[in-house]
Amino acid sequence: MRSIHSLGIVALSIGLATAGCSKTQNAETQPSPQTVSNHQTHSGGSGGKPSTGRYPFTRADVDFMSHMIGHHAQALVMAGWAPSHGASASVRTLCERIINGQQDEIATMQRWLKDRGQPVPPASPMPMKMKSGSMQHEMLMPGMLTDAQMKELDQARGPEFDRKFLTFMIQHHKGAITMVQQLFGTNGAAQDEATFKMANDISADQTTEVARMERMLAALPPA
Repeated sequence: MRSIHSLGIVALSIGLATAGCSKTQNAETQPSPQTVSNHQTHSGGSGGKPSTGRYPFTRADVDFMSHMIGHHAQALVMAGWAPSHGASASVRTLCERIINGQQDEIATMQRWLKDRGQPVPPASPMPMKMKSGSMQHEMLMPGMLTDAQMKELDQARGPEFDRKFLTFMIQHHKGAITMVQQLFGTNGAAQDEATFKMANDISADQTTEVARMERMLAALPPA
């Protein structure tokens, strides 16, 4: 009887040990909840991202960058006339600052578009292309000079050039500020850091320059 009782205890011990090992193996083969959660977070995407999933953007962001390249390009043409049109030293210094700043911004905006697989427009003064039903027409961005205004500025020399340049560039800068306001007023736009920083920098820089140009214009002798 004692031997039978001993065999029973041994069998029970082996069974418990086997069950414990099986339970441990099953626990080791289950995926960690944290690992699954992390995988879902990183593999998920949003409708605003391109196929690479690297950069979020909206249609409004793309339009802003594309249109601002053309807007800046016209400012470069205007400022580039200062040396050949007899501009004063203060206006020439202002023009050099505008050229340096806006050339860098154009390069940044073109790279922004390229990184997101979007068409990259050249740095030339181009109007916006707008669609109305099946018809497509062109219109100037806010603040951009008309052909007649550009011709008027190109024909001016000396103090007259200073006056017209400051008058027209104030108009031009205020238009760029309006474009930033329109972007920020669009639902879902300018949510990524690069777009927000570019738009915010343009608004801040050109607001400061408008104030400076208004003071310069007021200080000019009467025409």
